[in-house]
Amino acid sequence: MQLAYYPGCTIKASARQHEGAGQAVLRALGVELREMEEWNCCGVVHSLTSDNLIRHMAPVRVFARLRQQGAGEVTTLCDMCFNTLARANLLARRQPEQIAAISAASGDELSYDGGAGVLHLLQVLRDRVGLAAIRARVRRPLHGLTVYPYYGCKLLRPSEVGIDDPETPTVLRDLMAALGATVVEGPLQTQCCGAYHVVDRDAIVAGRVAATTGQACERGAEAIVLSCPLCHFNFDALQPLDAAPLPVFYYTQLMGIAFGLELSELGLEAHRIDLLPLLQRHNLIHAKGGSA
Repeated sequence: MQLAYYPGCTIKASARQHEGAGQAVLRALGVELREMEEWNCCGVVHSLTSDNLIRHMAPVRVFARLRQQGAGEVTTLCDMCFNTLARANLLARRQPEQIAAISAASGDELSYDGGAGVLHLLQVLRDRVGLAAIRARVRRPLHGLTVYPYYGCKLLRPSEVGIDDPETPTVLRDLMAALGATVVEGPLQTQCCGAYHVVDRDAIVAGRVAATTGQACERGAEAIVLSCPLCHFNFDALQPLDAAPLPVFYYTQLMGIAFGLELSELGLEAHRIDLLPLLQRHNLIHAKGGSA
């Protein structure tokens, strides 16, 4: 299986471990991500105003470039990118006159009819690869490891683009169970982490992080597992290190551990909160390098 791949800016900067682990896991499953030859920032946040077409130009350009490169569907790992692209695609289908205006402003360079598709990697794993194939690839089950799946908001809302039920999602729970982990859940797993308010209102974000990690600990979790680079930054950066913080994993990293892949491919060292002691305690990795 080959998939056109849109990385986005954050994946290439502060979430490179997510990309590296994701590509390693997909290779193990016989899936190849083929990065778009030309791509740009998606614009990060979908504009809700009806008269600010310039904000939609960036995601429309991504789709136009995708079609120019001969692909009709693109996959991304980033929740923010997925949300922005999926909502821009809805705009193209429902309000083609706005896309026509964008195209005209670009000298018809950005002609796009809304006919392409965008998938989050979790959709690929759940709907294309399948949990049975993932379960069959496990070499070192995550037995004894208790995790709390955290979804945040961009993966699930609005419901017209979300990949799962916005109130009771199951995709991360089912994936972790397929890897052999024990899963605990709670209502805060779908609450926004505070997102980019960390820039100037970090106390709000720290409060949300503390509430969610507190709930996870109360329910017996030893780690948080998530998919969003911005959520990862907030949970990894805003937990105090002197209060037994919960390790924060990308789901791709735990898949790599369960698949027995080389640790050098998983970026486990690229975290503020050390992941290795927990994994060693459960005999999921060796004390020194090598594979999981």
